[in-house]
Amino acid sequence: MAKFISQEIIHQMVARWSSPRPENYRFKIFKDTSDFFRVEYGSVVVLDEKPFLILHNAKEGRFGLDDEEKFWVKRSVDLTDGSRKIIKLVFYEKFMANIAGIDFECFRSPKKEARILKLVGNHKNFMHGYAVEDENGNIVRVLDVVNGKPLHIHLQNLECDHQAYFYKLFPDILSKYIECIKAIKFLHENGEKHGDIRRDHIFIDRDSGDFRWIDFDYNYRQRENIYSYDLFGLGNILIFLTGMGDVMMTDLKKQNHPALSLLTDDDVNIVFHNRVANLKKNYPYIPETLNSALMHFSSGANRFYDNTGQLLEDLEEFIQTQ
Repeated sequence: MAKFISQEIIHQMVARWSSPRPENYRFKIFKDTSDFFRVEYGSVVVLDEKPFLILHNAKEGRFGLDDEEKFWVKRSVDLTDGSRKIIKLVFYEKFMANIAGIDFECFRSPKKEARILKLVGNHKNFMHGYAVEDENGNIVRVLDVVNGKPLHIHLQNLECDHQAYFYKLFPDILSKYIECIKAIKFLHENGEKHGDIRRDHIFIDRDSGDFRWIDFDYNYRQRENIYSYDLFGLGNILIFLTGMGDVMMTDLKKQNHPALSLLTDDDVNIVFHNRVANLKKNYPYIPETLNSALMHFSSGANRFYDNTGQLLEDLEEFIQTQ
């Protein structure tokens, strides 16, 4: 179909699934997406003979940057059936990260994300989609939209104190997060890694209530333990969920909080030194079985988890004691 697609046909398809354009409007049609800045609102991307109407760039909220545009990620309409899709174009970048004195070379890999999409299929704890090469061989990912909001936004909107949260809401949240950890274990067992585990990369599916991982295109190199970067990310989220948000040293100082006299340099997060990892010193009712798991991700940790199975064992021990 798309080999011979005409402006007239595109007009008809767009009018069916979106706002019609004036008759003299000429759609820009892209079969080569190498220059993703040129792929703008109102243009059409053709992938494997299927046309997608581009709506706008996706945005990412991280550390308060709620309007940070991802120019290589486009929201679109599949003009064959009207479904909303996210089109992820090829964008390469790399940077170095250091955690606990361990260097990680991180980089984007469209090929890796394509492999994982195929591997996870319809797994309930991952985003779904497929990869296709454009006319120039770029690996473009076509993703289903996850209807829901990021996990951290859900926590920020809760209206209760920590103790009520911990006893009434946290058990269900932890149960669903454990499913997410098991999903990462599935990747690791298949020789893959997520590569960018963050709280805003878990969405709560509005329909099923499942927690679902998004964005798998980061990869990293590390010789000692190829899964350690993922494990640190899992630990950061676990601390965040247990604390009903980040417990910040700066906030404790402003409040002149009693826990300040108990906290030491060993009690902060190994990655983010302004965040408390030893949450039991703030919330004494947190059981030691859970807090000991958190302490694997503290600056004072004398041993780290080697794999997701070890983390899961400790969390399951905590659940069994409740």
